Amino acid sequence: MGRTIATRTLPAVPPVDPLSTFRLDGRVAIVTGASSGLGARFARVLDAAGAVVVLAARRVDRLEALAGELGDAAAIGCDLAEPDAAETLVETTIARHGRVDVVVNNAGTYERVPALEEPRERFREVLDVNLVAPFVLARTAARRMIESGTGGSIVNISSIWGVVGVGQIPEASYAASKGALVNLTRELAAQWARQGVRVNSLAPGWFRSEMTEGTMFGDERAERWIKNRTPLGRGGEEHELDGALLFLASDASSYVTGQVLCVDGGWTAV
Repeated sequence: MGRTIATRTLPAVPPVDPLSTFRLDGRVAIVTGASSGLGARFARVLDAAGAVVVLAARRVDRLEALAGELGDAAAIGCDLAEPDAAETLVETTIARHGRVDVVVNNAGTYERVPALEEPRERFREVLDVNLVAPFVLARTAARRMIESGTGGSIVNISSIWGVVGVGQIPEASYAASKGALVNLTRELAAQWARQGVRVNSLAPGWFRSEMTEGTMFGDERAERWIKNRTPLGRGGEEHELDGALLFLASDASSYVTGQVLCVDGGWTAV
């Protein structure tokens, strides 16, 4: 007689849906500097992915106009350079929506002036907006994320000037603030990882915005310089930050923290 070979039924393999991890349904996301440019685009992207978006900036009229275009978005006027602004923003968000899951630290400023001529006071002002304010907001939001037990994701919008220098465009305070924001990202990620809060940085290259319009874009000589210096031979299109932002904000990057993602057409690679 032949032997009977026992067989076993393997468990069913669930279908793979890699796009589902990029969804933000049920999440609440704060976007600072959301009144225009990249910040407004970030808000639209998070809204499209299912998040309830809280728009924060000084220009309330623009925030309200954008909120009217989105689903459940709320507009909160604030100047994050003010001492209590971050705490008010986070507490107002939680009072309205019960939680905060994502913070996009996008608000920023710059001073284009040679370092030898840049006033000490203005240097400090740039650091206050670009470094101190993101730290305070990240810390305030992280406390609530940790207390709730849900964790969260913080995305600090840095710049390629936080990774390399340029010299030809004199922005010492901006470069210093963005470089510090990059390493602050690493430090906060290391401190909060075991408590469920991930912190990463998105570093755009040359993209059209209020800060670059008329100086780098719209100026033939400047655009030619960008084209010649960038390996991909052009500046970035607005939509080319969408995927990187969603990756860092969502569970698609659940095993990623303390990283700097440069979206720069190869600028920092050469």
